[in-house]
Amino acid sequence: MRTRLAGALLAVLALTATTACGGATAAAPAKRSTATTTANRVEPLADASTPKLPVTVNSADGRKVTVRTTDRIVSLSGSLSEIVYTLGLGDRVVARDITATFAQAAKLPVVTRNHDVSAESVLSLKPDLVLAETTTGPDEAMDQIRAAGIPIVVVDPAQRLDDVGPRTQKVADALGVPTAGKELTARSEQRIAAVRKDVPEENPKPRVAFLYLRGSASVYLIGGKGSGATSLIEAAGGIDAGAESGLTKDFTTITSEALVKAAPDAILVMTKGLESVDGIDGLARIPGVAQTPAGMNRRVVSIEDGALLSYGPRTDQVLKSVVEQLYKGDAA
Repeated sequence: MRTRLAGALLAVLALTATTACGGATAAAPAKRSTATTTANRVEPLADASTPKLPVTVNSADGRKVTVRTTDRIVSLSGSLSEIVYTLGLGDRVVARDITATFAQAAKLPVVTRNHDVSAESVLSLKPDLVLAETTTGPDEAMDQIRAAGIPIVVVDPAQRLDDVGPRTQKVADALGVPTAGKELTARSEQRIAAVRKDVPEENPKPRVAFLYLRGSASVYLIGGKGSGATSLIEAAGGIDAGAESGLTKDFTTITSEALVKAAPDAILVMTKGLESVDGIDGLARIPGVAQTPAGMNRRVVSIEDGALLSYGPRTDQVLKSVVEQLYKGDAA
């Protein structure tokens, strides 16, 4: 989930109880491809920096927070965890939230239930610092952690590729490793630029619809303006079909009419979401999908849930995978 995966998909989860979807007949496949996945590991900087503390930083919740030690860090979003690990401080992380799905964090205890923070679980680990996003909650749990004297540094959630550098630097500053933040920012931006340089030019540009799917909960949504996918789609040389078709909400329940109007040439999904509807065959049974160019041609791009919209250190890998699948037929 958009780390919340990032912020917008937290709102999506609230729709679970009220959103439903029927069936449709799948179109005959024009082509079938194999899956391409993003590497499920982060790549730390070659030389880990030693934090220079204490530091006082501006938190996105309007507070000034003083960080005196970072021996035990709890990071409450997958993207923020990736940044900490990539800065070379992963050995200090003592817990993760459910969206931290990369391999190095796999054995850490999870301190969220669904996407709600468990204050008791966090406090039981005696952290020196908690990293969170403005969408992290519930507020009662965050207040309980603050009341225990634990500093919480809050960062704005990622929405676009341009957020990669600023978020990296904010985390690095809070950890007392600003120079490492500059190094990681430069590395990330260089790698993203290298991928963008090799994006094929397709005329007209492919229209890509971002669909958020959770078949087990009957949640079928199409992303619009603010879903978080627009920047990634545009960097891959495409057009966000949902946003371009006039969908002003972050997410809208999928209807045949909405999909026909969006007319996507390709569909972008999270891997577990695609699995939840039984793959491409199940996706094609969602009303309207089979009638789109994407459905007719089975042109689907699938990216691992924890990476797709994190806009963190693996963004270049995510973008590269999107480009490969979108233009080379390596769809899921």
